[in-house]
Amino acid sequence: MTTKPICSFALLFVLVAASCAALRAQTYTLGPDSQRQPNVPQGTVTKYSWTSQIYPGTTRDYWVYVPAQYRADKPACLMVFQDGTLWMDETKSLRTTIVLDNLIQKGDIPVTIAVFINPGVLDALSPTQQNRYDRSYEYDALGDKYARFLLEEILPEVAKHYNISTNPDDRAIGGLSSGGIAAFNVAWNRPDAFHRVLSYIGSFTNLRGGDELATLIRKTEPKPLRVFLQDGSADQNIYAGNWYLANQEIYSALQYAGYESTFVTGTEGHTAEQGGSILPDALRWLWKDYPKPVAKPVADPDRGVYEILEPGKDWELVGEGYHFSDGLAVDKFGNVFFSDAFNNRIYKIDLDGKVTLWKDNAPGVGGMVFGPDGRLYAGQAHLRRIVAYTPDGAETVIAEDVEPNDLCVTSRGDIYFTDSNNGKVWFIDTKGSKRVVDNSLTNPNGIRTSPDESLLLVSDTLNKWVWSFQIQPDGSLADAVPFYRLETADDSSASNGDGMTVDTQGFVYVASKIGIQVCDQPGRVTLIINHPQPGWLASLAFGGPDMQWLYVADKDKVYRRHLKRTGTVAWKLLEPPQPRL
Repeated sequence: MTTKPICSFALLFVLVAASCAALRAQTYTLGPDSQRQPNVPQGTVTKYSWTSQIYPGTTRDYWVYVPAQYRADKPACLMVFQDGTLWMDETKSLRTTIVLDNLIQKGDIPVTIAVFINPGVLDALSPTQQNRYDRSYEYDALGDKYARFLLEEILPEVAKHYNISTNPDDRAIGGLSSGGIAAFNVAWNRPDAFHRVLSYIGSFTNLRGGDELATLIRKTEPKPLRVFLQDGSADQNIYAGNWYLANQEIYSALQYAGYESTFVTGTEGHTAEQGGSILPDALRWLWKDYPKPVAKPVADPDRGVYEILEPGKDWELVGEGYHFSDGLAVDKFGNVFFSDAFNNRIYKIDLDGKVTLWKDNAPGVGGMVFGPDGRLYAGQAHLRRIVAYTPDGAETVIAEDVEPNDLCVTSRGDIYFTDSNNGKVWFIDTKGSKRVVDNSLTNPNGIRTSPDESLLLVSDTLNKWVWSFQIQPDGSLADAVPFYRLETADDSSASNGDGMTVDTQGFVYVASKIGIQVCDQPGRVTLIINHPQPGWLASLAFGGPDMQWLYVADKDKVYRRHLKRTGTVAWKLLEPPQPRL
């Protein structure tokens, strides 16, 4: 009675084994678009060398491919390939210049200038010494350094010779292995420069923290990117991780976040065999519907980042031309005020978003906050004092011999403020007595109470933490913990955490280097809102008639955007809902 099942199982085993053998034996062939074709004009390739400043002392070769159809009077599209020699070699799998010739001639992709660039090398001082090879340092890192290298050094040189478009929809970037994660990372950090990404066998593993990208994709406000991924099931599985699984994680994250993305899988290992065979179709997919712009993704409007962000809403410019905007503060009506410290001015943004000069003689005002008495409290660090302004602009000195940065006023009228230069948090009671309540942080900066005033939150600019203190009845602080764990850029452990605000759900919004990081009550970053422009965010606040406009001070400009969440002011006590633990 057992013979038949055993035979069936044996037959199944044979079939599965044969299928696996067939998969292992799968080969990838190059189609006609990867072969030289008659009557297809060939582009030219010119070699250059470069010594970098961003990667000090390194030298590298790069090549510029210019298609025969290029005309100097019309900006050409651009594509950058990392590990340039691998992509250019017409005797191997990729044969990119041949593919470009054929596809451009057919009109399948636009007229595109390609830059093939090698990683940098720091040459040794003598033949008996070791060179320093920068490939992993440049390609596997998650920061914006390599993007800046391309945008500030290499592409300006190319633009001296050729008319290349600066429109990010006209630009693509690609690579394989570490060059694949580098390509994605460039576009991820600088979507203002590249919208199209080609990644073959990308190293989205923990060589230099690349495994964090999948999580960042899920929690960061989506960017206008189109991403093509490729990998094989036999790709490497080593100390840094499993390449095939890592690419699946990236693709899953892109799909979750709503990105236009595709993932072509095969059976190869860490090679370019399959990549070469599909390169023509991959490029067609990257450039499909051109010149239609690559759209900003919108996923499920009721989950992920869109639990807070409003789909289709983006930053609106409120004002510009300031030396350094800072100190965003909201009054009881929803009007928002901000300082321009270097010009000694305070501005007001009314409920309609109109900016007017509120006070012209406000020397050195930085951080500001309204109190329950309707006065605007402001720090004047270089004058070593805190002042308060009445609604008509009259100034009163509140405290002297202090170096205030950011301030917070409670419903009782107590003041907490940070002294960043000296690593201190101060407390001033309603009688004007002041004392240091903490000196344990490296660089305390932004400061804010929880909505119910049970906790004091302080950002530490030079690391990744926002600290949580329990406020005692006498104003002192107890039970400090590094509670909110901010995401940091690859090239530094500093978050650049600065100003903070809070919504009615108890979520904390922190200005940081990589964007506005939104933390839930248990201290986890659930959303990263993109910067309005590259740079340092100093301050943020909710305001407007419904308290749903998030305002940010971003160097020379002030922006706002409407959110699904409602903000709250420090002096208005509110019991937030029970958190989802």
